[in-house]
Order: sequence, then C-alpha cells, then structure tokens
Amino acid sequence: MQLGIFAKTFPGRDPQTVLAAVRAAGYTATQYNMACSGLAAMPDAIEVPATQAVAQAARDHGIAMTAVSGTYNMIHPDVAVRETGQARLATLAAACAGLGTRVITLCTGTRDAHDPWRGHADNDTPEAWRDLLAAMETAIAIADRHDLLLGIEPELANVISSAQKARALIDQLGSDRLRIVLDPANLFEVASLAEQRETVAAAIDLLADRLVMGHAKDRHADGRFATAGTGVLDYPHYLACLTRVGFDGPLITHGLGADEAAGVATFLRGALAEAGIGVRA
Repeated sequence: MQLGIFAKTFPGRDPQTVLAAVRAAGYTATQYNMACSGLAAMPDAIEVPATQAVAQAARDHGIAMTAVSGTYNMIHPDVAVRETGQARLATLAAACAGLGTRVITLCTGTRDAHDPWRGHADNDTPEAWRDLLAAMETAIAIADRHDLLLGIEPELANVISSAQKARALIDQLGSDRLRIVLDPANLFEVASLAEQRETVAAAIDLLADRLVMGHAKDRHADGRFATAGTGVLDYPHYLACLTRVGFDGPLITHGLGADEAAGVATFLRGALAEAGIGVRA
C-alpha cells in the first residue's frame, strides 16, 4: 500500500509548503484540499496557475495526488445550498487533470443544516434517499465529463451510514464512477473487539469491488474519535482484511495534528508490517 495523509493536516496556504511537510513527516501520498492553495475548500473558480502550482509541488516532493476533497452536504435541507455545492463540484472536477488526480471524495450528507458531520433523524427517510440519488446522478454526470471517480464514505452521521447503504446506493445507481473510501472508525462508535472486527470485515467484503482508498483514524473506548494508533481499532486486522480482498491502494490518515503526523506514519508502517503488507514508495 501507499502511505498518505490529508494535506490539510499541515498549516500553510501554498502547495510547496504543505507538500514539503507531507514528505518530511514520512508520507508519499496525499488527499489534497484546495484550502492548501489559499482558496476555499470548494472554490467558485480555480485558475490554471493554481493547479500548475499543486502539480509542480507534488513532483518536487515526490507526492502522489491520490484524491482531492470535494466535500459539500449533498442532502442539505436547502436546495439552493445543494445546487451551490454541485456548481463548485463541477469547478473542482474541471481542475482535476491539472492537479494530477482522478478521484474526488464526497460527503453524502445529512439533513442537519449547520454541520455536515452531525446526524439527523431525517437522514433515514425516503425523501433523504431520493435527494441523495438526485445529487449523485448530477455528480456522476460531472464525473463522466471529466473521466473521474467519486469516492463516498460510509459514516454513521451521514445518509450513507453503513456499508449496506453504500452497497444499495452503488447497486441502484449502476455507475462505475462511484467508489468507496473505507474508514473503519466511521463504522462503529462503542464496540467490543469481536464486534468491531466483524463489522470491519463485513464492510470490506461487501464493498471490495469498489474500494479506492483506505482511511486511517481511530476510536477511543468511549466512542470519541482518536488519532490512528491511540485508540481501540484493531489495525492489523483492518489492514489484513483490505489485503485479503486484493486492495493495494492508498492508506490515508487524517483527524490528527501536524505534530502527530510523523509518529502516525511510524505506527502505520509498523501495523502494515505486522499484517505482512509492504509499503510502496
């Protein structure tokens, strides 16, 4: 696998500074965010020099651009907010070739109007599913125009809250553009070791044919998110499950401070070695 980190983990508003920090911390891949170029995360416009600067910095520091963040609330209760997100997604998609990536990561969204990562009772309604289908169809059309892949992530607080719902969405839409970003810490809050292992293994088996990226963070025993390696997640088991289904793509850590990045790289290399998995340069 290739070891990477969210570029936004590091301070800085230019790609040379940020990607130099990615490399110095021990990573050779990144999930980029346009905020690292001094823009909004989802800008209204991206000029060619901005994409060229990212691509040049990636070459200079030997960093693979595995994906760029295209996060907006796809089922926001305000239709106008959704439409703005869709327009910005189209802008980002048009810039991907220049950035050097074919993958945009998405947020399937929540009915919470203020926080895209906070759950809402209406996420499980037929209306929320209908709106997600419509939003995904728009996103897929954008991806078709630019030959891109769209990475969605099962998250407990979002409308796609489980591997089963992710599978249902994939099967209903029937588009090869739709792929999965798998973060095991998003599949449970409080669980015994046996329960989390079963949940993670079942999710990977169910979504194996669509995995495009693994994420790496953790959970404390009380359910709070944690930095990878500081919680209860069984990392050797998670990584072995990925390998068992043939996944050898990027493993991208996030949810940590810049001062923790080098230590997490060391931890992840050790977990990969314990699972018998090599690390690509």
